[in-house]
Amino acid sequence: MHIRFTKMQGAGNDFVVLDETQGRLGLTAAQYRFLADRHFGVGADQILTVRPSPANGVDFEYVIHNADGGEVEQCGNGSRCFARFVYDKGLTDKTTIRVQTLSGVIAPQLTPDGRVTVDMGQPVLDAPRVPFDASGLTAATRHRAQVWPLALAAPAPAQVEVVVVSMGNPHAVQLVDDVDQFPVAVVGPQVERHVRFPQRVNAGFLQVLNRAQTKLRVYERGSGETLACGTGACAAVVAGIQQGLLDARVDVQTRGGLLTIAWEGGAQDHVFMTGPATTVFEGQIEIPDAL
Repeated sequence: MHIRFTKMQGAGNDFVVLDETQGRLGLTAAQYRFLADRHFGVGADQILTVRPSPANGVDFEYVIHNADGGEVEQCGNGSRCFARFVYDKGLTDKTTIRVQTLSGVIAPQLTPDGRVTVDMGQPVLDAPRVPFDASGLTAATRHRAQVWPLALAAPAPAQVEVVVVSMGNPHAVQLVDDVDQFPVAVVGPQVERHVRFPQRVNAGFLQVLNRAQTKLRVYERGSGETLACGTGACAAVVAGIQQGLLDARVDVQTRGGLLTIAWEGGAQDHVFMTGPATTVFEGQIEIPDAL
């Protein structure tokens, strides 16, 4: 099967974007893995698929597959690339686009400076809804945050402390003193597959520089560490604000670039993310029928 694709990136989080507005490609999990493979395929953290509107009041459907071939609920950096793609391809002339995801409707907005702002909705801080199994655990209280202990195995620390947040997908955010020196490759996989996260989790490592600036690394569920994670940046800022460490608007420096996150801190307040979305190249690839 030959398919056309567009390679895009948002703050270094890279994607293969597929247009299914004229018909489904019918790809299998193995074929998504092939596309994401950096040696044999195109190479990407996630595969993003554009589909026609599934309902009135929605412009498109947005489907996300991680590099391991599994479908996931949300991808913040991907949502910005999705909006840039449908606008640049002439699939819409709107600059605010309503998009159906597995976790609900989001509304990316193209801004005059070339960046894209996305209303990421309300964060979920209730542990069972993240979902997180807190049975038998006692949370520490920091300001307004519940901070949960997680037991890990060697060579990771015996225990880490996390704030659990859902931004349409699950996140576990821990504070670190120096994110560049922290053993993300050791701790990240254990947190991602920890038994207390029944759907696995994105593991975030947050360093607070001041009340308006942070650094962040994220070990993503199904993809490993990526250069940036949009929902991870949102979750990290929410966790920092909940702990009384950050103001309502924060610049998050990832290894791939800068994201700006805004949240007023109320239970009904939405999180807004602003960042870049760039087309890298376009092409055509033959995908094996049997993998």
